[in-house]
Amino acid sequence: MKRKRFTEEQIIGVLKEHELGANTADLCRKHGISQQTFYNWKSKFGGMDVSEAKRLKQLQDENGKLKKLLADAMLDNAALKDLLSKKW
Repeated sequence: MKRKRFTEEQIIGVLKEHELGANTADLCRKHGISQQTFYNWKSKFGGMDVSEAKRLKQLQDENGKLKKLLADAMLDNAALKDLLSKKW
């Protein structure tokens, strides 16, 4: 998995700079990111504080774990149904 170069705090810091009136192209050049990355960050983290971003990350991780648990349970259920449907 690709390592992220910027933390949530840094991303929100860049977005706050933009809100204070910095030019988008200058910000992107200064921080070494593309404009597309900046706008992706803005759509995901726009208007958030650092604590809200950390909470969002925590909820996304928890959601991923729950999805894995559900998939495992569904596989077990399908295997049991297949086993019980066979005539002995």
